[in-house]
Amino acid sequence: MHIDQLFEQVKQQISQSSTSAEISVPANWAQGRTLYGGISASLVYRAAREITDNLKSLRSLNTNFIGPIEPDSPFIIKIETVREGKNTSVVRGDILQNGKVALSTLANFGLDRASSIKIDNHIKHAMEKPNESNFIPMIPNITPSFLAHFDLAKIVGEMPFSSSKTADIHGWMRFKEAPAVFTDAHLVAIIDLWPPTILQMLPSPAPASTMSWNLEFIYPHKIFNNDEWFAYQATTRQASNGYAHTEANIWDEEGALVAISRQVVAVFD
Repeated sequence: MHIDQLFEQVKQQISQSSTSAEISVPANWAQGRTLYGGISASLVYRAAREITDNLKSLRSLNTNFIGPIEPDSPFIIKIETVREGKNTSVVRGDILQNGKVALSTLANFGLDRASSIKIDNHIKHAMEKPNESNFIPMIPNITPSFLAHFDLAKIVGEMPFSSSKTADIHGWMRFKEAPAVFTDAHLVAIIDLWPPTILQMLPSPAPASTMSWNLEFIYPHKIFNNDEWFAYQATTRQASNGYAHTEANIWDEEGALVAISRQVVAVFD
């Protein structure tokens, strides 16, 4: 099922007077025993967008992954406006499955305002544009199912569980089947594609999971092409005692910074 079809299911059920939706996501969006985190978070954001003033842009999205979300099994998205102010809005969204909260998100929206403060971003990347020789292939029973929906071109970093000496990942990403219109919900879905930076350092397979994920969105940004390539560079700030703290910058294909991603990852090696 294409991501646009999933977003449409949410859109059809959410309104100011109806703030919950029930859907099921097929197994081709799975990552191990749970759904891919990017699709789960983007579905909650898509619901939050439906009850928020369209003039208010998404400024940040903080997601906590609490438990697994089973594919091919119904779950409920529940949202509520925590605060509706003149300039900003805060919306909370949860995913519940089998009566338990599996994901919880806070979305912060804000209007553009006149300000004397203006500091341009000076963080750039120098990666060459992707080519097929860099693409990560789909390997049956090894590559997560959800990656079939995307193209990834790795520039820096190694495959997971390869005893790498680096804990950085650089590369490019896009939807394999382009959405009809590329929205911020699609951006949320695509940013979480890459495996945790530290997995490549392990000599053999070991479980790992993202505990919390914070996204910040940079404005103004252009209207994205539906087949847009996004550049991604992630680094590990610190790791010890079974936890890693990672940060990533995301640029559009013209080199403009569009998002900043931060994660806390638990690894069980």
